[in-house]
Formats: sequence, structure tokens, C-alpha cells
Amino acid sequence: MGTRGEAASAAVIEALKPLEAALPAGNLLNAMEDAVRQADSALRDLAAADPGTGTTLTAMLWSGSQLALVHVGDTRAYLLRAGELFQITHDHSVVQALLDEDKITPEEAESHPQRSLLLRAIDGGGATQTDVLLHDAQAGDRYLLCSDGLTAVVSAAVIRDALSAPGDPEQAVGRLIDLANEAGGPDNIACVVADVAEPSRDPANQRPGSR
Repeated sequence: MGTRGEAASAAVIEALKPLEAALPAGNLLNAMEDAVRQADSALRDLAAADPGTGTTLTAMLWSGSQLALVHVGDTRAYLLRAGELFQITHDHSVVQALLDEDKITPEEAESHPQRSLLLRAIDGGGATQTDVLLHDAQAGDRYLLCSDGLTAVVSAAVIRDALSAPGDPEQAVGRLIDLANEAGGPDNIACVVADVAEPSRDPANQRPGSR
């Protein structure tokens, strides 16, 4: 998206930051939906000055064992649980729509000329459609949020193996970025890995939503 996309992404991140300071104890889904509306509103002035401004968004918010996920665009979220990798978001892209309608094969999708075209994005227009989901997190889960700079060149099987290897989230991110670069790294590579840990047994050290 270039500098236009960078400005849009920065505006959305700023709009979501209040969630970090005041983790809601009630309905996580409502909190995420409100945050997306705030993010869309934050883009309104940028979009008015530069039509076509927009950004994708995939974000998670934890409270206790509950995880709220908001998603729009083609950035993906994966869950590694008991050695199995699950994609828990659905791309909002032209190519994914063609796949859903059985108009192209997965092999054709890999080199489709419209693979970068999105059907949904946060664009300041006030009508953004997002997927908002609630998950039950389990100790031992590992979550990955990543851009298509990774998924376009590294297969799901290789991503699973990299996430399953010993090491902390920072080491997992390093492995994934190395794999994407080794595969050609044609696009920006963004990765976030988070582990779900057992809660502290010491009440003095325990706090809601800690990870």
C-alpha cells in the first residue's frame, strides 16, 4: 500500500491503543466492534484527502480465557493447537472469492494476477464489514498473525513446523521471517506470535488477562 497504506495502518493502530489500557471485563466482541468503528472514523480525514486510502486489520484481545478476534482483509490468523495448524480467518480477497465459488483451483490461486486485490478493507467510509469472532483459548495454544508477505511464499505445512519447533514467540517470529526471505520475500513480512500460558498459581502474582 506504500506510504498511503502506512499512514492508514498507523491511524488504525492509534485508534486501537485504548484497549490495552482498559481491558474490558464484559463483552469483548462489543469492545472490538467499537474499536473498529473508531479506527474507521480515524481514517475518514485521510481518505477524504486521498481517496483509495485503506488498510487491512487482524487483531486479538484477551480477557481471561476468552479471545476476541477482529479481521478484515487478507492478513491472517492461525492457531497451533496440539501440533495441528488451523487458519482461523478467511481472506477477504478476489482470489479467495474465486476459490470459494470453485472457479479456480488452489494451484491457480498461487499465481493469479489479482491475488493482491481486496474485497474488504478499513477505508474510512463508515461501512466496513468485519469478521468478529470469540475463541476459548487453551494453555499451550500458539497464535500467529501474519501478512501475505509470509503466506504467499511459505506453505502452511512449513509454517506449522516453524511454530512447533522449540523456542519462545520471538524465536518463532525470527524463523518465519527467515523462511519468507529465503523464499524470495516479495512483499512486506509482518508476523506476531503469542503463546497462551498456564495462569500463575500464586494469587499475589496473578492478574486477569495475563499471558
